[in-house]
Amino acid sequence: MKLHTPPPPAAASPEAPGKTGKPAPAPRAWQRMLSGRRLDLLNPSPLDVEIEDIAHGLSRMARWNGQTAGDAIYSVAQHALLVERIARRAAPDIDARWRAAVLLHDAPEYVIGDMISPFKAVIGGDYKAVEARLLAAISLRFGLPPVWPAALTKIIKSADRCAAYLEATRLAGFASEEARRLFGQPVRLDPAVERDYLTPWVGTDAKSRFLARFEELVP
Repeated sequence: MKLHTPPPPAAASPEAPGKTGKPAPAPRAWQRMLSGRRLDLLNPSPLDVEIEDIAHGLSRMARWNGQTAGDAIYSVAQHALLVERIARRAAPDIDARWRAAVLLHDAPEYVIGDMISPFKAVIGGDYKAVEARLLAAISLRFGLPPVWPAALTKIIKSADRCAAYLEATRLAGFASEEARRLFGQPVRLDPAVERDYLTPWVGTDAKSRFLARFEELVP
C-alpha cells in the first residue's frame, strides 16, 4: 500500500487569537474600593480618596508580614495610632492638622500594602514614587500640603522608629539589643497605654478606633 505524505500545516492566520496585530491592553493600574471609588495608582486623584476605605484597608493590613504574636493580626491601623500617640507625647505642641498627618503617615499602604523595610530596599525607587504620589493625593484630600514640612517628617520618623522598637520586642520576637541597634532607643509609655496599643486588636476595633481618632483631628 502506498502512503500519501500529509500536506504541511497551514501557516497561522494573522487573525488567529493573540495574533490580531492589535496592541495588548494596558495592565490595570487601579483598584476598586468598597466605597465604589476607583483609585488610579499611577495618577491618584484626591477625589477618589475616602477615609472609610483607608481605615478599612489599614485595619486588615498586617505589620511585620504577619509574624507577630497574638490571636489577631497587628494591623497598620493600630500601628498608626501608636505612632500618633508617641508623637503626641514627644511633640505636645503640634496642632491637630499635623497630628492628622502623623495618623495618615502610612495611609498609602491601604492600596500598596505594608512591605517590610528590607523588601522596600530591594525594590528601590519605583515603590517610593508610587507611595509618594498616593500620599500627596491623600494629603490634599484632607487639607494637608502634598509635601510635608521637614520638621514634621522628622517627628514622624522618630515616633515610627520608637513604635517599631516596641512592636519588635513585644510582638515580633526581637531581642532588646537587636531592636535597639535597628530602631534606636525606645520611649517609655504608661504601662496601661503600652499594654493597650501592643495587644493586637481585631479588625473592627482597629478600624473604629482609627476613624474615631481621625474624626477628633479632622472634625
